[in-house]
Amino acid sequence: MAKKQRSNKWAFLIYKESAPENYLDIFEELHIPFILSPWHDKDINKETGEFKKAHKHGAFYFDSLKSYSQVSEFIQDKLNGPSHVEPVMSPKGMYDYFIHAENPEKTLYSIEDIESGCGFELDKFLIEQNSNLFLETVIDVITDNNFTEFEDLVHYARNKDISLLGLIIERTYFFTKFLDSRRYNPQNNKKTSSEDTLASNSDEVGTEDYKSPDTSIVAQ
Repeated sequence: MAKKQRSNKWAFLIYKESAPENYLDIFEELHIPFILSPWHDKDINKETGEFKKAHKHGAFYFDSLKSYSQVSEFIQDKLNGPSHVEPVMSPKGMYDYFIHAENPEKTLYSIEDIESGCGFELDKFLIEQNSNLFLETVIDVITDNNFTEFEDLVHYARNKDISLLGLIIERTYFFTKFLDSRRYNPQNNKKTSSEDTLASNSDEVGTEDYKSPDTSIVAQ
């Protein structure tokens, strides 16, 4: 069935023992947006109990529909990979399999080791697959920095963590309402007022404790 199907997203496999050492350069030369899993070098064969051959799962994101044979030839001829390829039915499912996110009984792999290129928007992809985690991160940023203005949040993301900017733009309404609720929350205003009072009192104490140096000393 897959061999007759056409898709703009195709999944494939390459093995470490047969892939060229400069596999990333080869992917870049194809000028096709791609994403690759970390090297799966700790997967265990359930039947034998032995480690499977180290491999990477990957996917091409084409601008137009491609056939099974077209993609299969790319992988075989350029990367010495298996001829079998499959349409990507679920980017979320593919991502979970990349790092075994939904399989705690398997070895977990790091997001940091995911590779991509040729214009593949990795940050956007990761946020889409981990939207709840990134939402929590932005909420923590707002509360930890006591932000009440959307502009401050945008500047923070732009300067400190650009990967969050896309989510903030996509969820503008939610974050705007959250910031509004913080700005007008009586408890937050009370807390801010108390902090300002403490800071003012501290400055006054510091001023009272300060004594000017004695300038009446005359050289003998």
